[in-house]
Amino acid sequence: MPMAWGLRPVTATLAKAGCKTFFVADLAEARRVRARARDATIYVLDGLHAGRIAGLRRAQCAAGHQQHDRACRVGRLRCRPQLARPAPRCKSTPAMNRLGISPEEAAALAPRTQTENHGITLLMSHLACAEIADHPLTVSQIKLFRDLRALYRGIPASLANSSGIFLGDSALCDLARPGAALYGVNPTPGRPNPMQGVVELTGRILQIRRVAEGQTVGYGATWTAKRASRIIVVAVGYADGLMRAASASDSAPGGKTIIAGKPCPFAGRISMDLLCIDVTDLPDGAVHRGDVASFIGAGIGIDDFAAAAGTIGYEVLTRLGMRCHLVYRGLDPNP
Repeated sequence: MPMAWGLRPVTATLAKAGCKTFFVADLAEARRVRARARDATIYVLDGLHAGRIAGLRRAQCAAGHQQHDRACRVGRLRCRPQLARPAPRCKSTPAMNRLGISPEEAAALAPRTQTENHGITLLMSHLACAEIADHPLTVSQIKLFRDLRALYRGIPASLANSSGIFLGDSALCDLARPGAALYGVNPTPGRPNPMQGVVELTGRILQIRRVAEGQTVGYGATWTAKRASRIIVVAVGYADGLMRAASASDSAPGGKTIIAGKPCPFAGRISMDLLCIDVTDLPDGAVHRGDVASFIGAGIGIDDFAAAAGTIGYEVLTRLGMRCHLVYRGLDPNP
């Protein structure tokens, strides 16, 4: 599942590595993936919408189904066999209660697989609590999906997401769907991260200033210097994807950045374009205007930054890239 801001280089790299199946959010993403992986199978997860059938055909993508009646009507798409039609992906959601059909509806649809040209290409579900290995809902979901899979013999199946891959063989089927783990998000929270961090977020230092004890920094005067302090201003803010919830105040420490190899705390609220950092504990001369501060990478993982903002690594990743200068190391930026 390549993130939107890196679709082209990431898709091309995964395709070169042997990835033959991609799952995307919508038709626009599907078109971009198709341009870089012409022979791949592409599933569009937001389902089949009115007026989208022609677009799915042109992109040669398969659509997921959110309703039983819609899945039953998909046979109408067989009217133009010369075109690659959007074959249905049957998705059962026994625990998420989000998109998809119920286990009962999936069982009722199963006899269709015994008919000619039934068009069902994948049976899929999504684990609600995959990051908690012994969660009772995970255990019951796996068992129920196994039971449903027995009704769809000969149809490829997919259950494991990033965290599900690490649950062992019980959650593994024909296809796995690694997502955020590809970018370094820990798929096994509470345990050492088995994934290598591949995303870095840095910002340039614009100014170094001295703040007297008792003076405040940033909007709302929420952060007060408890001593004579040295504060730097960095050219990065929430418009660049830095979560404003990671701001620091007198009552909350906020996030940290790495400067000159040392962790330094945020000072005050994160602004749209700027962020202040307390570098008082760094030796004089250790930091200079034009130096780089690291917010992700250099010892700060995506999950570390997410925790400081009270969110998850997934949200952090999807917010990055709006204004950032993107550099792809080891990837062709224009494949």
